[in-house]
Amino acid sequence: MHPPRITSRAGSNGDLLAMPFAAVYAYWTQVSLHDSYAASSQTPIACVLDSIKDQPVKLSAVADDRWKDARAEMLEQLRAYRIVDERVLRAMVRVRRHAYIPDHLRANCHPYGDHPCSIGYRQTISQPFIVAYMTQRMDLRQGETVLEIGTGSGYQAAILAEMGVEVFTMEKVPELADHARCTLKHEGYDDVHVITGDGYNGLPEHAPFDAIIVTCAPDQLPGTLVAQLKEDGRLILPLGSHVQNLVILTKKNGCLTQENDFAVRFVPMVSPSTRMCDC
Repeated sequence: MHPPRITSRAGSNGDLLAMPFAAVYAYWTQVSLHDSYAASSQTPIACVLDSIKDQPVKLSAVADDRWKDARAEMLEQLRAYRIVDERVLRAMVRVRRHAYIPDHLRANCHPYGDHPCSIGYRQTISQPFIVAYMTQRMDLRQGETVLEIGTGSGYQAAILAEMGVEVFTMEKVPELADHARCTLKHEGYDDVHVITGDGYNGLPEHAPFDAIIVTCAPDQLPGTLVAQLKEDGRLILPLGSHVQNLVILTKKNGCLTQENDFAVRFVPMVSPSTRMCDC
């Protein structure tokens, strides 16, 4: 079987590729990344918070007065960074990020600050912005099936579940997989499928997927993951070794269109034969 042909194009923010994250943030507060996002109506933060009051909610959405103001501040910051998909914003406010950080590490990191936090085993829970941005770029639809490679704390999986999709998530570190599985269940996300195992080869027994999100960076595009995408499927991942870019691929008529987005820094993804830090 021949690999799908890839058509590459720079993202609408392609001029940001070489910029450090702080500069990218400053840029985003002045210009929109995507015309379609800029044209979207924006609901005030208070309305986003109010909109979940009368909805059936999972445990994660139950009021937590200690972190209520922190979550509101996080939402304001996400707005400033041009996260405008209301579904994503609602998911971000409903999921209690602090619950996914192990108790003994929580005091070392503000759970709702826009930065990664350690979860042990040389892994981190990604900053809220990158979680929200990657979720927004996947353009998820209710009822789709999504594969996540690199469960970590389980936070991204919870956000995906809030988007109304079926989530399969793979984690190589058994202790982290157990932590994520337990936390997701406690927070009400019993329907998230947490698989302990190496995600390099994906999950062929449950393929194909409407979308695949990878939260660690391979040197090259894993063909096994591309093969597990449905037609019109989306794959988003950091790609590269010393220099990494966020890449969004879309499968159309058996071919891939590749969009190169901004520079990022994730832990490396390695092949199963290599023994080093992995997702």
